[in-house]
Amino acid sequence: MSDITVTKTAEDAASKSFRVSVPVDRVKAAEDRAVAEYGRRVKLPGFRQGRAPIPVIRKRFGDAIKQYVVEEVLREGWEQARTAEDLKPITDPSVRNLKFEEGQPVEFEVVVEVRPDVKLSRIGGFTLTRTVAPVSKAQLTEQLDHLRENKAAWLPVEDQAPVEGNMVRVEVAAIEDGERKPAQPYTIVIGQGQTLPALEEKILGLKTGESAEVDIKFPDDHADESRRGQSRRVHVTVHEVKRQDLPPLDDAFAKSVGDFDDLAALEAAVRADLARNAEREADQGVREQLLDQLISANAVEAPPSLVGRTLHAFLHAYNIPHEREEAFNAEFRPIAERQVKRELALGAVAEANKLFATEAELDERIKALADARGTTFNEIYAQLEKAKRLGELERSITEDKIFGFLLSQSTVEEAK
Repeated sequence: MSDITVTKTAEDAASKSFRVSVPVDRVKAAEDRAVAEYGRRVKLPGFRQGRAPIPVIRKRFGDAIKQYVVEEVLREGWEQARTAEDLKPITDPSVRNLKFEEGQPVEFEVVVEVRPDVKLSRIGGFTLTRTVAPVSKAQLTEQLDHLRENKAAWLPVEDQAPVEGNMVRVEVAAIEDGERKPAQPYTIVIGQGQTLPALEEKILGLKTGESAEVDIKFPDDHADESRRGQSRRVHVTVHEVKRQDLPPLDDAFAKSVGDFDDLAALEAAVRADLARNAEREADQGVREQLLDQLISANAVEAPPSLVGRTLHAFLHAYNIPHEREEAFNAEFRPIAERQVKRELALGAVAEANKLFATEAELDERIKALADARGTTFNEIYAQLEKAKRLGELERSITEDKIFGFLLSQSTVEEAK
């Protein structure tokens, strides 16, 4: 039987494309197998099972036989390409430009993503600076104000248009062909981007009980796809305006927040929490420096196919409309390239040094989470499994091991 021909047409570090040609005799053999299979297991009126004439089977099941042949030759062609090129695919291959004509070889292009072979010649000897930002008075004030806002009461505002920070209760009705549709109620805090700018601007000029009409346009990336880029006129009525009444920052407030004897104790706790955040950010900064130097020292490249795949994932994650894809890709390409380089570099370190998370380490981390939340191991495991976050937790453990290994071979200096 004639050989299947595999010709490489394109490649980069993470993908390869091949043109595959399956000769006529192999296509004929696949067709004969399909006919025999259908003849064996189907029963047609007027014939005993397995006794229907081949011409009848071909006519009755022509489309199904053709589909069988296509699947069979695609499988054979892919296996030939994978074996001949010693491919190690990380995803299922995709097939393009299929040509299937009677009496002719079947030809198609197969594209497959493969694991890039990343070699790291240097993984240590880097000098890194750890900078812990001091907790500022502005940060402390901001956090205390957040706590005050959580405890604030909302008081009615009489005979006054709303201002930034006020909460308004409104009703908005679309106007179509001069007819006002049923109104929908909304509660909005002015200045927080909770509604369209044109609508918010109109609300700012209305007192309680007043109404107005305004033209609005929905943005191209609006959550509701049916409204993207659409313009319409709406009728808005303000039913209530409230202002936020912040509690005084005193000992009584501190006691209302938690188990604090006075305001000084609350401030100390908030400052300590901010300091822990600063420590975590400093550690993350060290990791980013280490990663930058690791990538630079080893000239790690980002294969275009993986960058494209990452951008595609970003597009779906952010629900970007088709008309904005080009601009989005241009803006986010550097981020996608860094993400790919990061994964390749860390993956190479993990692979070379066997630093992947073990089942025991995963169980230990889940137990720690359960203890911290005062619940059981099984409950936390079930929650993570339901939310599909077990893989995320496993990757976190693996990264901790990788960075621990890398940092042990470099120097970390504390910024003065």
